[in-house]
Amino acid sequence: MSFIRPLGNTGLIVSALGLGTVKIGRDKGVKYPNGFTIPDDQAVTELLAQARDLDINLIDTAPAYGHSEVRLGQLLRQRQDWIIVTKVGEEFDNDSGESHFDFSPEHVRTSVERSLKRLNTDYLDCVLIHSDGNDMAIIEQGTLEALNDLKKAGLIRATGMSTKTVAGGIATLEQADVAMVTFNLQHDEEVPVIEHAAAHHKGILIKKAFASGHLADNIDDPVQESLNQILGTAGVGSIIAGTINPKHLQENVAKARLACGEK
Repeated sequence: MSFIRPLGNTGLIVSALGLGTVKIGRDKGVKYPNGFTIPDDQAVTELLAQARDLDINLIDTAPAYGHSEVRLGQLLRQRQDWIIVTKVGEEFDNDSGESHFDFSPEHVRTSVERSLKRLNTDYLDCVLIHSDGNDMAIIEQGTLEALNDLKKAGLIRATGMSTKTVAGGIATLEQADVAMVTFNLQHDEEVPVIEHAAAHHKGILIKKAFASGHLADNIDDPVQESLNQILGTAGVGSIIAGTINPKHLQENVAKARLACGEK
């Protein structure tokens, strides 16, 4: 498998490592082992340029990531160079630092239209439902159907859900294009979703590949081991890894290339 690979049968060609952007928009209610400061516009611009220089073309954002969408809309250059993934369902209040959820079909349209404006684009490459854990109940509300209607209207290229259950992941892949699942050295419970995707040519994005910075410390290089395991698994399209540290970004890409069998 190469560093640049297809995302299932979506027609999207993605880098094996994608850039997560929680840390450019939100510093409240996040689960990282160390605190951080949201970077200024110059630092974000340089990070995005570095990502492109390293052949990263996938960027992951969400309304729940605070100011992330707005900042990307202002700072992303050459829209055509990027595969943009955003989400619907979870709303974050910057003032209170708390989230709430709305999975109604009406909110799906409102959220997508708002993301298009915030991201300064006329299409979104992939929109995922930001599950609260009740995957099947969300699907039964018609939330995926609402996303698929927006896909038919040409506003979205691929649809899916960031899921938390095996049943929800498989049900998502039966109705949509992509599932985002958790997979790392300490969590392999959702591998059946990846296997289903591989068998049916659907797309898989991986979250929490490094366990949000909490990987086991009894392994010499847990990041490399995790990348080897994940990128060596058939069906995986890309790992979303959030960092605002240029050195970490460069190291992660080098290790991802090794895991893909590249030098």
